[in-house]
Amino acid sequence: MAWWQLILFPFALIYNLITRFRNHLYNIKQRTSIKFETNVIGVGNLEVGGTGKSPMIDFLIQHFLSKNREIATLSRGYGRKTRGFRLGSSSDTAETLGDEPMVYQKKYGDQISVAVAEDRGTGIPYLLAENNDIDVILLDDAYQHRSVEPSLSILLSTCKRPFFDDFLLPTGRLREARQGARRADIICFTKAPVDMSDQEQQQMIARTRSYHPDAPIFFTHIAYAPLISFGTAKAKQKVIGIGGIADNQVFESYLKSNFEVVEFYEFADHHDYKADEINKIVEVMAHHEAMLVTTEKDFIKLDHFKNLITESCFYLPIEIKFIKGQSNFLKLVDDTMKKYPKY
Repeated sequence: MAWWQLILFPFALIYNLITRFRNHLYNIKQRTSIKFETNVIGVGNLEVGGTGKSPMIDFLIQHFLSKNREIATLSRGYGRKTRGFRLGSSSDTAETLGDEPMVYQKKYGDQISVAVAEDRGTGIPYLLAENNDIDVILLDDAYQHRSVEPSLSILLSTCKRPFFDDFLLPTGRLREARQGARRADIICFTKAPVDMSDQEQQQMIARTRSYHPDAPIFFTHIAYAPLISFGTAKAKQKVIGIGGIADNQVFESYLKSNFEVVEFYEFADHHDYKADEINKIVEVMAHHEAMLVTTEKDFIKLDHFKNLITESCFYLPIEIKFIKGQSNFLKLVDDTMKKYPKY
């Protein structure tokens, strides 16, 4: 531990007691987890953000669409300016739905149901009331939200900072103790190096077994799709990068490896962009004769700025790729799917 972590360690002990007691109440059934008569897949993490939940949800959406399943996503809708249950529509924005749900709405809104609710236990009945044909509900960032018992729980952690090397808040980024990994049905280590060796994978699996002796473990890496334009001007040689996600490092590194990056603007996750910030960036673009490249999540918030529409602006979609075992992962997912009667 670093010196500052030692100073904060007493607060981590208090936080540990609180979270352990809360989980204990669920474990002994003093607090109730609702199990719904529909397939519910929870995707989450032990850490605070940045583990790749949204790309995993996107991956599962595409898989279930290929199986002709009726799909819904349910998120908290972090950063939205609305409250309660809300079912996404073509009139929604990041302000009404939240940036991550809005990505799903924009990509799949005519094929799936996208909903947000602070309380998942309340949101699921609303979803089923809206569409009783739903086959599977994908819960985004729901690992600590134990009021709903998922039929399958997928725990994500990054290879760079795996949960078994991290510490509880505020000394680290863990939202609950490492032992919480035991609730997972599947563990997936994300953002792995593309060339990660079998030996490196086995070392991480061995470390994980101290916390979960038998969960299937997989490794994924990030892959980038071709740039997609959201401005009318043509592409240029130089790039101005904008990243407002939980972990900007991978995105920034990719840009610098593949483009001539003259400036990179790093913002906090779920950043609410202001007109003066965009005006400044447009000036820098003009000065360097550069195009803007951002993430898909940031594009959701940037595409309504009129002074960007006439510029050279692009976003970079991402997807996850399994280093190996994708078919085994999908079989585990499909094997949990049950056929529930429709009323």
